[in-house]
Amino acid sequence: MELNELKYTTGSNKNRKRVGRGIGTGHGKTSGRGQKGQNSRSGGGVRVGFEGGQNPLVFRIAKRGFNNYEFATRYAVINISDLEKFEDGAEITPELLKEMGIVKKLEDGLKVLGNGELTKKLTVNAHKFSKVAKEKIENAGGKAKVI
Repeated sequence: MELNELKYTTGSNKNRKRVGRGIGTGHGKTSGRGQKGQNSRSGGGVRVGFEGGQNPLVFRIAKRGFNNYEFATRYAVINISDLEKFEDGAEITPELLKEMGIVKKLEDGLKVLGNGELTKKLTVNAHKFSKVAKEKIENAGGKAKVI
């Protein structure tokens, strides 16, 4: 059997239902939506999880365990490629990056990731560095200082 001889299994490819196309199709006029009511209108229907006013299942089941979402440390992230804008020998701080608009919000700190290449000798001050980012900064002759 060759690739050009492959065929779909009979019945696996169905034509899509084209609604509102006249009388002979069986899907004309009301397009299979019935006469009146919420679901016959455009934009009608209820939101996902709505149970007709009954308390939805997601609210009824017990909430258990601990979730760290509110307490997790969130870092503003930049890549090595973003540091290529600076001049050779520059000292980079989170405040300077925010001032230049490279980082919008500092969150709980700044983390430098290793995506891209660095050719300049820079001193980078940040709260965290990935292994690759630290290597690339040091290989270019710069310093990676943890604040």
